[in-house]
Amino acid sequence: MNEVWLAVAVVGAATVATKAVGPVVLGGRGLPRRLAGVLALLAPAVLAALVVTQTLGGGERALLVDERLAGVAAAAVALWLRAPLLLVVAVAAAVTAALRAL
Repeated sequence: MNEVWLAVAVVGAATVATKAVGPVVLGGRGLPRRLAGVLALLAPAVLAALVVTQTLGGGERALLVDERLAGVAAAAVALWLRAPLLLVVAVAAAVTAALRAL
């Protein structure tokens, strides 16, 4: 077994252990309201952080403003106009591709 598969096995075991901790600790009780509120906001915050780092990440300690930012902006406008998600992705890809072609 090489190092990569060992890392995959360790991460998999840690994931299973983490998921098992909740039911074991809570024992059938619901989450406290405050914790449930925080958990509800966690996924959108992580997704927003990923979008920002992938859009503006330009390397070490640098912000890179390029076509990706225009694509994300076009997607934001399409979402604001309540376009379907598939159309939002298509608009973002088309704007990014068009600007890269220029």
